[in-house]
Amino acid sequence: MSWPTLTPNEPPADVTLLLEGTYPMVRGGVSGWVDQLIRGLPQQRFALIFLGGRRDHYDGILFERPTNVVHLECHYLMDDVPAPSAIKARRGRPSAFIKIRELHDGLRAPDDSDQRQTLCDVARMIGKRDGIRQEDFLHSQAAWQYIVDHYLEHVTEPSFIDYFWSVRNIHAPLFMLARIANNLPRSRCLHAISTGYAGFLGALAHHIHQLPLAITEHGIYTKERQIDLLDAKWIKTSRDALSHGFQIDTGYIRQMWIRFFQGLGRMTYASAAHITTLHEGNRLRQLQDGAPEARTRLIPNGICIERFASLRDRTAHNRAPVVALLGRVTPIKDIKTFIRAMHQLVGQLPDAEGWIVGPDSEDPTYAQECRDLAVQLGVESNVRFLGFQRTEDILAKVRLVVLTSISEAQPLVVLEAMAAGLPVVCTDVGACRDLVMGDADADAAGSIVPIANPLATANAMHFMLTHPAAWQNARQAGITRVEAEYTETLMLARYRQLYEDLIHPSATASEVSPMVDSLLPALSTR
Repeated sequence: MSWPTLTPNEPPADVTLLLEGTYPMVRGGVSGWVDQLIRGLPQQRFALIFLGGRRDHYDGILFERPTNVVHLECHYLMDDVPAPSAIKARRGRPSAFIKIRELHDGLRAPDDSDQRQTLCDVARMIGKRDGIRQEDFLHSQAAWQYIVDHYLEHVTEPSFIDYFWSVRNIHAPLFMLARIANNLPRSRCLHAISTGYAGFLGALAHHIHQLPLAITEHGIYTKERQIDLLDAKWIKTSRDALSHGFQIDTGYIRQMWIRFFQGLGRMTYASAAHITTLHEGNRLRQLQDGAPEARTRLIPNGICIERFASLRDRTAHNRAPVVALLGRVTPIKDIKTFIRAMHQLVGQLPDAEGWIVGPDSEDPTYAQECRDLAVQLGVESNVRFLGFQRTEDILAKVRLVVLTSISEAQPLVVLEAMAAGLPVVCTDVGACRDLVMGDADADAAGSIVPIANPLATANAMHFMLTHPAAWQNARQAGITRVEAEYTETLMLARYRQLYEDLIHPSATASEVSPMVDSLLPALSTR
């Protein structure tokens, strides 16, 4: 499937979307939202920059091209490394590493406002011939000496070999992102759909091209990466061999990666004119992570009510105890808790079925562990792994939708289930409580349960499946709430205004100071 590339003779795109690990190469909530946004604003011309890990982790483009997408380019941060020329000894630019040392001194004293100019200077140096070139970073005497000095001065736990290669792995993608930023397609504004690598790319492009930048976070990227990193098996530290029980390894290398992504977030926030998220809990976390409050705003998700309202006649007559979890088969969705909850539920309702509906290619090892768990618990005939399916086809056949995630923002599947007339059972994450419970005086559209609690989840499912009056009340509460507060029309109007504010800022808008109050993540290895 061929998507276009913007040519020099064409007018610039209105919006360049910066997308990490999502649309158009991955299906799921955020990808569906991006497709919805693009198609819902046909008057805007979009350019897309996709950032992935390794090329072989993806099955190609999974969406039909919207007619208003005028450019797509895909970059794979772990693959697209330029072939090295003959390696030769190089001295490196001592002045660049002096600036880096000044920055690290500032990072150890973050209240020192004199470091702000240093942050800007180092940001300008990345990938530049007269700054910090990738060849110098990889092969120069100055880089080697800096790493050695820093290790001897500040690092106590890991071996030098582990530290050295961790520093290299952290820095490597940043030079590629600098090249992408320098060759960005012409555009009127930038919109990054996360912090992380996409946000860092936005910060660089904003600084290089003086383009206004907006950030939208569904989940809080730094929080989700911290969850992943605390469980990552590929990070080896001295404590790994000695840890036991439920002790969490938070060794130096692991903390270095966590600080790296925190730094990406702060740099992105500092460079953005507008920072949006889906609910107040997320906005407060953004403020805690360094987002300037005056630049934050809430734009809740919205759905096309008509698309799901047509299912209500069918869902009203569903009687079979079929429960669906729609989501990727990944640890953050905590599929194992759902399987354990199904084991509890089947003990009370032997005919109950749990459908796991979502792609399992993102983490094949975890997906196999989930299948094995269903067999171990004896519920392999009750728990079905259906892979990716059309949402409407699933909702039309089930009586309840369940979400057991350990982290969410404002999941579209909850809104879609409510619009279709289905009660929901959700963990108490992100905006789920607001969606399900509403205001203090409102009726509940289902149940909220604690994270990683199979028994509570099973009890909530059993109650909703066996109490028709409660099911009917929850159904009506969900329909009423989604129609009043979470429509696609309202969401699209807000994003249309966001782009207008970016491209034509008002005279009274506060000026954005690039890179101020940020930490250069590439160097946050203290």
